[in-house]
Amino acid sequence: MSAILEICVDDAAGVDAAVAGGADRIELCSALELGGLTPSIALLDHALRAGCPVHMMVRPRAGGFVYGEDDLTLMVEEIGGAVARGAAGVVVGALRPDGGLDRGALGRFRDAARDATIVLHRAIDLAPDPVAAVGEAIVLGYDKILSSGGASSAVEGMATLAAMVAAAGERLSIIAGAGVRPDNVARIIAGTGVREVHGSASSPGPDPDAATLRLGFATGPRRATDQAIVQRLRAAISEKGSEV
Repeated sequence: MSAILEICVDDAAGVDAAVAGGADRIELCSALELGGLTPSIALLDHALRAGCPVHMMVRPRAGGFVYGEDDLTLMVEEIGGAVARGAAGVVVGALRPDGGLDRGALGRFRDAARDATIVLHRAIDLAPDPVAAVGEAIVLGYDKILSSGGASSAVEGMATLAAMVAAAGERLSIIAGAGVRPDNVARIIAGTGVREVHGSASSPGPDPDAATLRLGFATGPRRATDQAIVQRLRAAISEKGSEV
């Protein structure tokens, strides 16, 4: 059986490219260059009309994952709104100042998501022990964890990802993400045992003009979801699946 392919996108064109390329699921964000923030309601509605399951990122600001009460209240409202509009799931994370999972916040998110799928995102990669944190996520009732194994890329974190998969068993699913490409996705699946992979399948666009850079509206080329890369990821995963 082939692994599930999730593509993270942050605009309407990205949604369309991901679906046309054969994605099994969309992780919907804004500002992927910042690691992904909560998208707009209009973009969520566009993605829901595309006919592919949508997991919406709920992250109110850039930076770390230690949140105050104002942030948490907003996130709970965003989760409820996303589920009410038809999102299949939400993607969240929160940490304590010491880097451990903020179990109180994560429990509130789980309650707000009700019957929707809830995913713990790569905040877990900042935890002192991502493998031990898998057990905490299971107790909290989470369905999936997106991780690079605490490394800069899933390839570098393969050993930890494999340990996370073993710790999860059948109780939740580990999604391998960060640097997942057509030329390494089969290796990541084989080396970790993950049943789901996550990537942007993107390519850089044109350089911004000098005025846009000077005024701080961009820091470099904006990456865009590339349908051809999605298709190559899909083909590499399907070929891997046919071998088992």
